[in-house]
Amino acid sequence: MGEEVPEFVFCNTENYPPVVHDSEPQGYETLTIIGDKVYLVGGSEGIPNMSINIKVLDKKTGKWLEPVVFGAKPVASEGFSSIILDSERVLILLRESSTDNSIWFLEVDTPFVKQKRKQLGTEVVAWSKGLIGYGSKPIVISGPSGVGKGTLIAKLMKEFPSTFGFSVSHTTRAPRDKEINGVHYHFTERNKMEKDIQDAKFLESALVHGNLYGTSIEAVEAVSDAGKRCILDIDVQGARSVRASPLEAIFIFVCPPSFEELELRLRARGTETEEQIQKRLRNAREELEQAKTAGLFDHMLVNDKLESCYQNLKKILLLDENDKAPSQPSMKSFIVPFSHSISKVDQKVIIQCGTNELSASPSTKFILDVSSLKGGAPGRTRGLTLSTINSL
Repeated sequence: MGEEVPEFVFCNTENYPPVVHDSEPQGYETLTIIGDKVYLVGGSEGIPNMSINIKVLDKKTGKWLEPVVFGAKPVASEGFSSIILDSERVLILLRESSTDNSIWFLEVDTPFVKQKRKQLGTEVVAWSKGLIGYGSKPIVISGPSGVGKGTLIAKLMKEFPSTFGFSVSHTTRAPRDKEINGVHYHFTERNKMEKDIQDAKFLESALVHGNLYGTSIEAVEAVSDAGKRCILDIDVQGARSVRASPLEAIFIFVCPPSFEELELRLRARGTETEEQIQKRLRNAREELEQAKTAGLFDHMLVNDKLESCYQNLKKILLLDENDKAPSQPSMKSFIVPFSHSISKVDQKVIIQCGTNELSASPSTKFILDVSSLKGGAPGRTRGLTLSTINSL
């Protein structure tokens, strides 16, 4: 059956090559063993804003490796606990952390990690923050220029201002007059954006007229963190990139009743030259053809009459006049205390918190159900279910 190893052990390196520190180590270190790899997870206890670091031991070669780390690193000034979920990821629980920052996943062999490991030819790990529940899926709306998707989105935002939000795109072009950084676009340097694209921080990106444009994962998550449902207005190429990412979304393509009608609408604008109109028509014909790709779009919405098309869009999104902002699962009571134990039974992680002897309050047992996880690096890991059991 092979070597039997514990799911979680505190650092004991006598059987492994020593870890060389630049200075005397302080804080906490744990060793987690998965297959032929040993993951040394460590940080500095009691020091604010110190992120958790990773070293990897290849048991075949006996060498410690510095992996390439994707995703924002968690900060744990009071330490953490960890336990193996499966061969792909380790669950990390931050002690005494803020309620929305307690649960993290260290991905060591997920499809995303495998892809990056093959691409870079080196050891790779990735961080992903865990979220209770699934939240509302972002909405990707695509369609050719002149089809009216901007008008549909504007009507949606006007009727449900507290429900929907836009992700702010990034670009390397210079700001135009009255454009505000962080509002109209995140204006950034080209070398930085190229590095972020390479580091999988973008869901989609494109080179347009010599400048890079793209939708970052962080921008989409920021809308979700604000309790709103994110709308992405992107072209078919961008939709294809988002579909290939771990982000789960609803993909809607808005098409005209006919190509002739689309041309009439473009000409009725009176804002483009004939050359520009012909370019938009060529792009539209290509987008309409690409939109037929099986599995790319979930819904095809024909914008014949604006009001009826808008009502059909609301039906797709399960909206009615009584809808409000989507409720976010509460983690208000979930703060992992310093003193606790952690174990795993099937697909449930059990966190047993110690009794407070001074107040004689009952101990609390948290149950994290990890059987229905979705997403993951380079975004968030969703689908956790949290319940509590109080015992004397």
